[in-house]
Amino acid sequence: MEDAARYLNRELSWLDFNQRVLALAEDERVPVLERGKFLAIFSQNLDEFFQVRVAALKDQLAAGLTVPSPDGRTPAEQLLDIRDQLSLALPHMEAVFLEGVAPALADAGIRFSSWSELDEEDEKFLVEAFAERIFPVLTPLAVDPGHPFPYISNLSLNLGVMVRDPVGGERRFARVKVPDILPRFVVLPDGERYIPLEQVIAAHLGELFPGMEIEQHHPFRVTRNADLTLEEEEADDLLAAVELELRRRRFGRAVRLEIDAGTSDEVRAVLQRELDLGDDDIYVHSAPLDLGGLWSVHALDRPDLKDPLYLPVTPPRLMADDQPADIFAAIRERDVLVHHPYESFRASVEELVRQASADPRVLAIKMTLYRTSGDSPIVKSLIRAAERGKQVAVLVELKARFDEGANIEWARALETAGVHVAYGLIGLKVHAKTLLVVRDEPDGLRRYCHIGTGNYNPTTAGIYEDLGLLTCDPEIGNELTQLFNELTGFGRMRYEGLLVAPRTLRSGIVDLIRQEVAAAMATGSDGANGSDGADGGEGSGRIILKMNSVVDAAIIDELYAASQAGVQIDLIVRGICCLIPGVPGLSENIRVRSLVGRYLEHSRIYFFANGCGLGEPRYLIGSADLMPRNLDRRIEAVATVADPALQERLHSFLEIELADDVLAWELDAGGRWHRLQPEGDDGSERNTHRRLQELALASARSVLAR
Repeated sequence: MEDAARYLNRELSWLDFNQRVLALAEDERVPVLERGKFLAIFSQNLDEFFQVRVAALKDQLAAGLTVPSPDGRTPAEQLLDIRDQLSLALPHMEAVFLEGVAPALADAGIRFSSWSELDEEDEKFLVEAFAERIFPVLTPLAVDPGHPFPYISNLSLNLGVMVRDPVGGERRFARVKVPDILPRFVVLPDGERYIPLEQVIAAHLGELFPGMEIEQHHPFRVTRNADLTLEEEEADDLLAAVELELRRRRFGRAVRLEIDAGTSDEVRAVLQRELDLGDDDIYVHSAPLDLGGLWSVHALDRPDLKDPLYLPVTPPRLMADDQPADIFAAIRERDVLVHHPYESFRASVEELVRQASADPRVLAIKMTLYRTSGDSPIVKSLIRAAERGKQVAVLVELKARFDEGANIEWARALETAGVHVAYGLIGLKVHAKTLLVVRDEPDGLRRYCHIGTGNYNPTTAGIYEDLGLLTCDPEIGNELTQLFNELTGFGRMRYEGLLVAPRTLRSGIVDLIRQEVAAAMATGSDGANGSDGADGGEGSGRIILKMNSVVDAAIIDELYAASQAGVQIDLIVRGICCLIPGVPGLSENIRVRSLVGRYLEHSRIYFFANGCGLGEPRYLIGSADLMPRNLDRRIEAVATVADPALQERLHSFLEIELADDVLAWELDAGGRWHRLQPEGDDGSERNTHRRLQELALASARSVLAR
């Protein structure tokens, strides 16, 4: 089979994922404010796609590069295919908003209005609101011989205005930026109706251009290349280099222009010329530009229009009567597996760092910090620990995309408190989610570890599904110590228990896949085992991989070879999947599904039925997806979960996700995604997110009832 027929295109697969997000906005079974949220997510996902992926393809095209992607497409062909796919997706998005979400919100008392629909009282209110809160922050910028075309900042919403001097007759183009420090939608006095901010500004343009005739005005929005292009090898100071690139990001090349459907040819031509964009870079919208602003509507205090409130439970092993349990004693007794957002991030990971910061027996705390929130309790605990004289070392990844500025601020705050801060490695992002606490105990030093699949961020821990292993296993503690020493110092460490990218992760995954092939061939597997659940026949080859993306061609080829040897393979892939399942002679023993719903599936679980020897399963969790960047260009850490009880728990999670026919989509041999439909009942017992909520609550209640 030709290589082009072996893989799906990475960019088009990502667009397919975003279509699955849009399907949630379209689903009438989803509460209406949640549907608006999914529209906002779809819009913001697309913004990032253009800023990074489309921008990279355009850079390749400008450089004259014609090397095809693994699926055989050149950069130019990929850009054309992206445009073709979006020509269908964007009208679909607008129809979901205009014909679905907006009317449903109106039925619930939340209505989007236009200026032409307002009565006299509404206009009076908005005139006052404009004068008091909007007009003072506006800056009209005209284009004339003395004023060149203004710089249009990335993702800003603007009004393009044509004004005419009634005295001299001169006509000029002007730009008014819609301030992003103000709410995207203005709430009218009844608290139920909203009007886009740009319409309020447009109605008052006469005050911005006094004495001029306003001939026309149209909203527009520009997207720019926002990826960092660090020359790290030449950077003596990585912190300074990142700060410089953040300033340069503002001036990245324009890659997309979004305009209103009513925009005149004259204004369109001005924008297209000044931004140096082609016809294929312009996207015309009928709905309001930047539906990411629907987050402000989702923030309304209308619990009746949202998913039922769910409060994460304290992990049963960490429960105490009226106060937090001794987390060190709990981990010493037995490894702990925490599952967010079903189980509390605050009562587990944050509590570990808090107790460590206050415990006089704790000598050192070390951790990696990729993304965190603006008010991170973990960072505050690290600062307190340093102030109390403990050795605290933090690896802050300054190159975490779109979080670079926040990470620079945290790095400086940590350094001011006396924390040892390292800024990553040249050429590698530190993406591992690892924490190490060294404690002096009566029987000697003991190392307590956390290895997770998600960021140390309390905000995302409430909406991202992630796993974390709390352990004091000496082997893991020793190898984490080596990893931190390598990250903050020099040296090439050897890792045997952990799979660490870029050293041992790729080869480790390949070895585990090939071991399943050997097991299948040794038992003469005919591919009949394990296709309906997480179990495989004794001795047969069986693999289940849960991750965000599978892109790496070499790993995909290993999975194809395993399928051809009779290994049964299930992939649970939230986002990008470049593997084609179910192709006779290539991948007939591989099935691919994606779960999209209330929570963002973010954990990585790797299950190999014979990973520890014939018939002895191996479960691993960690920070890495099966993408070239994770395997080769990042520091990642993946750990084995050895405790049989925790293995059984991971097994149950996989079984629940493989049985889901409510949130699940399946990928067919033609590269198309199909949403599963529950038969008969509402499928509540097979809704993964609802089922895992129920299990977490039941487990917590059983402990409290003892």
